[in-house]
Amino acid sequence: MRKTFQTIRKGEPVGIETPEDQRSAAPPEGTQAVSAAPSRTLWGDAFARLRRNRLAIAAVVWVVFIVIVALTADLWVPQALGSPTAQLYDARLPMSAQHPFGTDQVGRDVLSRVIYGARISLAVGILATAISTAIGLVMGALAAYHGGIWDTIIMRLADIFLAFPYTLFVIVMLAVLGSGIQNVFTAIGVLGWPSIARVFRSAILSVKENDYVDAARSMGASDARIIVRHIFPNSVASIVVYATMNIGGAILTEAALSFLGMGVVPPDPSWGILIEDGQKFLATQPWLMIMPGLAILLTVLAFTLLGDGLRDALDVKMKDA
Repeated sequence: MRKTFQTIRKGEPVGIETPEDQRSAAPPEGTQAVSAAPSRTLWGDAFARLRRNRLAIAAVVWVVFIVIVALTADLWVPQALGSPTAQLYDARLPMSAQHPFGTDQVGRDVLSRVIYGARISLAVGILATAISTAIGLVMGALAAYHGGIWDTIIMRLADIFLAFPYTLFVIVMLAVLGSGIQNVFTAIGVLGWPSIARVFRSAILSVKENDYVDAARSMGASDARIIVRHIFPNSVASIVVYATMNIGGAILTEAALSFLGMGVVPPDPSWGILIEDGQKFLATQPWLMIMPGLAILLTVLAFTLLGDGLRDALDVKMKDA
């Protein structure tokens, strides 16, 4: 079959494919054409963007490191250093190869107490955040999905909680419950739900009127199923970001409470207790306060940077960035 031509502006002939040309360009038999790469999910795109954020990756490395140290504290502390609560050495020894962080005022190795203190600080931060997140999700879902009187009651209750200074409110609750690690993360968790409830309520309000929610409702799906299967997966991104940052805040609150004598009961090691013990000797033995202070600073900063990185990674507006 003869090829036909069309003439463009410069008068140059350009060939138009004929059926013979199309057959010749077809892939050989037994082979398949390469299909377009499948599009990634929201979480896949978020992970790809997160890997490009160097600060977030550095935060992940530190968080993973400190969690491993806390879980395997017995392996990190040399046998010669003994228990973090045992008095084995002379008081207030300077930093050395045997005692990298020195010893405290009663002869306990500061390095071992900082390592074991990571267990308490991380446990309080994670458990308190889990409690406040669970309460906040339930309250926020009730307020946003049902609205009306539920929304009014829950949001006014959240306003009452937020009207009191948070740390003072926790101190009052601990004065009633008593000191101890269980009461500390319970108080921090129970009093921390209003902010999470507000964030989750806003996220639900932005998605509950979408067409897929109306379709599920018209098909007879129950409210619980709609919330769990349709609304929650599309609103959870903001909660992940907020909860990650909230872990750092809970660790800082526990340190402040222990510093004030309202948190973990001595002689159990806690970063806040170590700072409270070391601040008395800041002028002569500054390492007693600086080392646990650096542990708090780096850990809280890591969770904050990680939350900030997750916020940027989960933002759909940054998909093409």
